[in-house]
Parts: sequence; C-alpha cells; structure tokens
Amino acid sequence: MAKPEASSKLDHRRLINSLSTGPGVYRMLDGDGQVLYVGKARNLKRRVASYFGKQQSSPKTRAMLKQVRQVEVTVTHTETEALILENNLIKAHRPRYNVLFRDDKSYPYIHLSDHAFPRLSFYRGSRREKGRYFGPYPNSGAIRTTLNELQKLFRIRSCTDSFFRNRTRPCLQYQIQRCTAPCVGYISEADYARDVDNAILFLEGRNRDVIERLVRSMEAAAEKQEYERAAEFRDQVARLRQAQARQYVSGDSGDFDVIALAGQGNLQCISVLYIRGGHNLGNRTFFPRLPADAEPREVLTAFLPQYYLDRDPPREIITDHEVPDAALLAETLTEQAGQRVAIRHSVRGDRARWLRMAADNAAQALATRLATDRQSREALQALGDALAMEGTPNRIECFDISHTSGESAVASCVVFEEGAALNSDYRRFNLREAEPGDDYAALREALKRRYTRLKKGEGKFPDLLLIDGGKGQLRQAVEVLEELQIEGLTVAGVAKGRDRRPGQERIFLPGRETPLILGSDSAPLHLVQRIRDEAHRFAIAGHRHRRGRSRRSSPLEGIPGLGPKRRRELLKAFGGIQGIRQAGVEDLAAVKGISRELARRIYDEFRLE
Repeated sequence: MAKPEASSKLDHRRLINSLSTGPGVYRMLDGDGQVLYVGKARNLKRRVASYFGKQQSSPKTRAMLKQVRQVEVTVTHTETEALILENNLIKAHRPRYNVLFRDDKSYPYIHLSDHAFPRLSFYRGSRREKGRYFGPYPNSGAIRTTLNELQKLFRIRSCTDSFFRNRTRPCLQYQIQRCTAPCVGYISEADYARDVDNAILFLEGRNRDVIERLVRSMEAAAEKQEYERAAEFRDQVARLRQAQARQYVSGDSGDFDVIALAGQGNLQCISVLYIRGGHNLGNRTFFPRLPADAEPREVLTAFLPQYYLDRDPPREIITDHEVPDAALLAETLTEQAGQRVAIRHSVRGDRARWLRMAADNAAQALATRLATDRQSREALQALGDALAMEGTPNRIECFDISHTSGESAVASCVVFEEGAALNSDYRRFNLREAEPGDDYAALREALKRRYTRLKKGEGKFPDLLLIDGGKGQLRQAVEVLEELQIEGLTVAGVAKGRDRRPGQERIFLPGRETPLILGSDSAPLHLVQRIRDEAHRFAIAGHRHRRGRSRRSSPLEGIPGLGPKRRRELLKAFGGIQGIRQAGVEDLAAVKGISRELARRIYDEFRLE
C-alpha cells in the first residue's frame, strides 16, 4: 500500500506521478486523518488525476477537495478485488462523502428441517442447520405472512423438535386447523411428505403443479368412494386458488430483485422488490445517507455492492437506472454466488410490470417519510437500536390489564404505527376465563385471543410487543407466543420504577437478567411512556364502562320467566336485591306471580354468584 506523506496542503502533482496505472482503491483524508471518501479505479493514476486536472462541476467534490490533505492508495490485482475492498472500507470508515447504506442485519429465511416430519420455521443467521432454505425475505413480517399462508394451505408443523417429541395430545395449532398433528400420529408419514412436497412447490412458485396434484388426488379419492377425503382435497384446491388470486404470479417463475429509486432534494428512497419463484415476497425500502447533489446512478452504484456483496444475490437484478460498472459487479457477484448473476435495467413484459410496482413503492415510501414527523422517526429508530432489533419498530402493540379487586377485568391492546396512534386497530378484551385478581392469567387470555386471530390472518403482526409489567408479565407473553408458535417478534416488559415516578421505567427483555434503563429525557423512553400510558388509559376506560354496565343491570334480568312485573313484585316484597338474595325458596314462592319452580330458579341464581 502506498501512503504519500501528509502536509498542510496536498501536492497533487507529486502524488499523481507516484501512482500506479493498475487497479486499486484510493482514500481521501483530511488534516486529522479522517477518511472523507473511498473510491475504486481501473487505473489509479488516471482516476485520482481526474479530481485535480480541471475545475470540478460538482459542489460536493469541490467541498471535499478543499478538506483533502492526504490520499492513501491500495493497489489490487484485479478490478474485482478493488470492488470488494472498496465495499469493506466504506463499511469500516463510513466516509462523509460516500453514499452510505445502513443495513448490518442478516435477512430471514424459511427453513424446512431435515426430519421425518419436517418443520417449517422462521430462520435467521448462518445457514448451518440441515434442511432447505427459502428466501431471503425482506423482513420478519413477510416471513410470518408466508408461514401463516403455508400453515393454512398445507398444515405443516411449525413447533420445535423438543415440543414435537413430548406431545401426548394435539396442541392449539391442530384445533385451529394449522397442523395435522403428526406428533400424535393423526397423519401418516407418507401423507405428511405429500403435504411437504406441495409446500415446497408453492414456495418455488409452481402453484399450477400443486393444483394439478391436488385435483388428481381428489379424483382418486372420489373413485375409491372416500368422499370426506375428496372433500378435503377440494377445499385445499379452493384455498390455494384464493391465495393465488390475492397475489400476482409471474409467468416465468423467476428469481430476481427489482430496484427503483425516488428522490426529493437530498432524500433518496431505494425500494427493493423481492420476487422468488414468480411470487412477490414483499419489498423493503432504504434511505441511504447521501452527500449533497448525489445522482441516481451514483446512488445505485454505491448501493448495489454494499447490499449484495455480503449476502446471496438472486440470478437477476433489475434496476430503473443504468448502473456504471454493472458488468464488473455482475462478474463479482457471479463468482461469489457460484451461479450466473445478471444486472439489467431495460426489461419488458412481467419484469417491466414489477419495475413499475417497485417505482410506485419507492414513491409511496418517500411520501410517507416526508410526511412523518422527524422526531418520531428518530425515536423509533433509537428504540429499535436500544432493543437490538433487526430494524425500526414501525408497528408497536402494547397490552395492559385493568380491574377493581378482580371485578370486571378488561385488557387493552393499543397500536402505534410510525410513532402515531392507530385508533382503528385498538382492541379491548372482556376477560372471563381468568380467576378474579389473577393478572398473569388475564394477560395470557388477552394475548392468546389477540394472536390466535392474527395467526388466522385477521390482522397485521407488530414489529414490537410491549407489556405493561415486569419479568412475570414478560414471561407470560413469551410463553403464549411459544404456544402459538409465533417467531421473530420482539417482546419487552415495561415496569415502573421503585416509587412509580415517570422516568424511572425499567425495560425487561427475554434472556436478559438485568433490565434496560433508558435515559429519563431520552426520546425512546418518552415514546414507550406515551404508548404505555395510552394502553393504560384505554384499559381503564373499558373497565369503567364494563363495571358501570354490570352495576346498572339487575341480576334478576337474566332469569328466564321473570319479567318486569314480577321483578317489581319481588323488589316490593323484599325491599331490594339484598332481601331477595337472603330469602328462601318458600319465601320467594309466597310472592304474587312467583311459582315454586320459578322461586327455585331465583334462589339458585343467587347461590351461583
């Protein structure tokens, strides 16, 4: 590596004369040794000289050159080596004048385990476990949506192997028709393998093949007069056609990413649309840190290596702008992936349709970002960082329980999106199963009811689940999510401080012994407090309404055969509810219009309270 000497002012002529004409990477530094910019070059001498040979038209470049006091270069054997080194140095130094892409998280996959009765599950990390992997998916929400669809269509188990081995009776997944209960022998290994094969075809985008298989199975069962089995295949075909109708499927069943940009001023949005097996797996948007006056081609040129050199690329990458050095990047990705990777920007047919969709998504995400309050956005990002989440928690749910000595217990669920309350998605639960005063059981009931509905597709999963409470409440939430086999969801308990003053909240996380303490004046804590207080308010309002309604109604109203006239006679005879409660059957039967049978019903009603 060549390292010219630093001086108060850079002698660029001397520097240029010392440079190689081969490929390599150059780094421009200021007087304090901070890296201002990292670039690669096919010809180092020519590329660096271009900065100093004429008046620069770009304000960004002119501003940078005024600060440059030193240039370091690293000579490489090939352009490919230079491309990879440039990417590594940008991530290591995060230079001020480079386009920076902030995404250090691994992407999730669907994992099909290597087992006699394979498991379909959410997977993140190095792919060392045996089995097949499908993806990557843009985020955990896309994984949950796909897994939920697969469970409805093919009823493949999602439980862990230890859970599977220790079952003696079917779990809740069987009861809500999301599993065929192979753990207790309700389905043969051959039939389960058939369902797994169909699920694989579905994940590969071969929906027509799945439908043809199921139709043949339906006809074969009908010929054998196994009409119930034939009906099951018929219903499965209908569900599969409905799933196919909800999503456009490309005719060529290809695997590719579609990338489009939308910008306003110095804010640029990159939308990546993931197409696997012809299926749209969803999109993910990025807002890279940009130097002033960055052009779309420059943004794409910086984004693609930073994004793809650390992950498995698809066979094809489609962009809405031409990318300089696309051939070099495609060659590098081909070597890395072990399969041919192409980068194109001029497409037709289905691919043009996907490109328009990616552009629409980028424009929409940009409009949303511009309309979103800046402070809320920063608070959400800081909260995600504090909780070590994979990204920003754009959708947050919070639960709280309210009751008076166990009476009229109500659970609240409030929902915030992009830092703002989403009132239309608020839910209350009148709790009936839990014993009065048992907050743990009440919380379990509310969570189970809420997330069973979400598993059935009746709503949208959050990125973050907050529970008003400490370790005990958090443990109940974790156990419910495990029972429902919901993965990839961040959960946290929010407990008040010792003297219950705002600013002393402790945040409990699964697997962490000590609570997380956020600064009393920090934006993330203020956001958590706001969401927690809203859940508390909503729960109290629901509890007061339920308690008031129960106290306004008479226990006599629910007794069959006891109309308004007879109720008035009873109240007149005994002076009120308390007198009726203490009366015996003979006393009740002595009232005008009350038969002995009705008196027995009244007596029994008060004994059951």
